[in-house]
Amino acid sequence: MKTFRCLILSLLAGFGAAGELSPSSADRATLIVVTGIAGAPEYKTTFARRSARWRRAGETAAAEVHSIGEEKPNGQSDKERLRSLLETEAQKKEGILWIVLNGHGTFDGKKGKFNLRGRDVSAEELAEWLEDCRRPLAVVNGFSASAPFIQALSKTNRVILSATKSGYEMNHSRFGGYFSESIDNLEADLDKDGQVSLLEAFLTATRNTEEFYSLDGRLASEHALLEDTGDRRGTEANWYQGVRAVKKSKDDAAPDGRHAHQFHLIQSEFERRMPAKLREQRDALELKLLKLRDQKASLEESEYYNKLEAILLQLSEFYATAEASIAELPREPELKN
Repeated sequence: MKTFRCLILSLLAGFGAAGELSPSSADRATLIVVTGIAGAPEYKTTFARRSARWRRAGETAAAEVHSIGEEKPNGQSDKERLRSLLETEAQKKEGILWIVLNGHGTFDGKKGKFNLRGRDVSAEELAEWLEDCRRPLAVVNGFSASAPFIQALSKTNRVILSATKSGYEMNHSRFGGYFSESIDNLEADLDKDGQVSLLEAFLTATRNTEEFYSLDGRLASEHALLEDTGDRRGTEANWYQGVRAVKKSKDDAAPDGRHAHQFHLIQSEFERRMPAKLREQRDALELKLLKLRDQKASLEESEYYNKLEAILLQLSEFYATAEASIAELPREPELKN
């Protein structure tokens, strides 16, 4: 939906930049960064760097940032801390909850686990702790053998990513590192709307992972998946052209990626200035338009264009409302030298 968002960006330019705007308390994201046990000295540095990049991105986003796995033990295991924190965060109703797992994973043929200091956490345990979570949820499983976490965690209003398409892809994963480099890097902004979505970070990280194996002359041992429809299947990056899925499943199921493209950790000025309720309306209209596009081949031409016109009129009314609402926002005082 680049065209519509660019329209609003041009409108915002007329209001003048008022400096950084922090999200409202109701709209504030929570970021939980978990660093797993390294197992070897070189991995300790690797995982620490990934987690540090995520924390910096969270701070830039003015998110509530929590870190588990690198602090000194205080009598409570990393697994206990994670469970307690998730059970608390799951009770909140607003703001996206981001969970990032950096480290190693294992799979015994039945269960997938993320390796922590002390006892590991399984995909099923994580799903149980998040069972009551009604907030929008993003989980980045940037570790080996992480595919089972998609099956366990997938639900509507969630974006789940795994570094692998199978629990049997057990070699050290590079995907998590490239993802941590993409989430705040505007070079990953594929649709040029001034921010990096989860989908864009996924596509960029996957491309960089593939390049690593190709340039190193290795057979790729990891194939990342993105899942956001709740069907627990996931989609590989080669299904997309730009940010649009161009392949279809045999049963014509809804493509993954559309909700992921509406999840942004670091929002553009446009997103920060737009009230949360208006953003929800915009997202719903964009999804409605994309679903109509999917149905084009099965509709009579006149029916398709009548429905298209109705949605475009709704979008036009929305942007008129958005323009008025954003214009009324208070400006922060300019800093004096």
